[in-house]
Amino acid sequence: MEIKDALKEWKNGKFRSVYVLFGKDRYRMEQFIEMLSDAMFTANEKEMGIARYDTSETPVEEIVLEAETIPFFAAKKLILVRDTSIMAAGGKDQAKSVEHRPETVLHYMENPMETSVIVFAVYADKLDERRKLVKALKERGSIVAFPELDGPQLVQWMVKRAAQQERKMVSDAAELLLSRIGHHMQQLAQEVDKLCLHAGIGGAITEELVRDLTSSTVEEDVFALVDAIADMSIQRALPLYRNLLIRREEPIKIAALIARQLRIMLGIKELEGQYSPQQMAGQLGLHPYAVKLAAEKARKYNVNRLSKLLSSIADLDYAMKTGRIDKSLGMELFLLSLGTEKEMTFGI
Repeated sequence: MEIKDALKEWKNGKFRSVYVLFGKDRYRMEQFIEMLSDAMFTANEKEMGIARYDTSETPVEEIVLEAETIPFFAAKKLILVRDTSIMAAGGKDQAKSVEHRPETVLHYMENPMETSVIVFAVYADKLDERRKLVKALKERGSIVAFPELDGPQLVQWMVKRAAQQERKMVSDAAELLLSRIGHHMQQLAQEVDKLCLHAGIGGAITEELVRDLTSSTVEEDVFALVDAIADMSIQRALPLYRNLLIRREEPIKIAALIARQLRIMLGIKELEGQYSPQQMAGQLGLHPYAVKLAAEKARKYNVNRLSKLLSSIADLDYAMKTGRIDKSLGMELFLLSLGTEKEMTFGI
């Protein structure tokens, strides 16, 4: 069952007796439940019309008994069930302390109460489709999947969320926020709302605003450090490196991240012209926004320059790990050598 189909049914006053929600995207799952409760109840009815259970504590037959009971304080009853036992793939071993009779749900679905709606929120990536209950629910179109949205979908979602608050969020700003926060919709929603509050009604959320109001990631700071290294700019590289040390990042980890970024830039050099940015992101296993930024930087340098830097950072990594040089000092000396290297390799 598609989410939009469920919304359409609710709008027409139709509610299914049982819904099963599952998937990685817990935020949209909770939003689905909230929209369902809004469709079923007035604000005053919600508190008395909703019952909550957990299959790790309550047998499913007791939940069915609740559904068969006529509601007293509202016209309908919504029964929310957190399930990690009776339908989740691999959930059988988790339910040893509580015995369940899933067939009671099958019997209930044959003659459900019109006033009750049961929602099983299955906090698992997959359902166990070998089980009779899951098969029956699937046949009835009662299962709603909530996979994580991909990058472009999340960008559209953030732009739309800002628009609903009468703010304009540019795509580049949404992509930057995604690269900093990740795919967690709850956190993204909070950050978008914070940016909307700062922008004000009719305001714009730009890349600059996102940079000012959200924290940069370690990878992002390393990216800036790589850029300074490739430019052989000691003035920019040393403060960036020292700032990473203040954030308690290990020099060996910093060296590994620098090497990773250089390999990405070299990979982009090889793939450019053959693949689109989206395809390159898939080939390299990266977020499209990260590929876009790396591609912009990579164009400034030729393959020889990037290969030489990668070789140097590999030698440094080996020296630090074998104890031939102090970790913090070794990285700083590497950065200081850029000035001499610039003179030696000018034009490379």
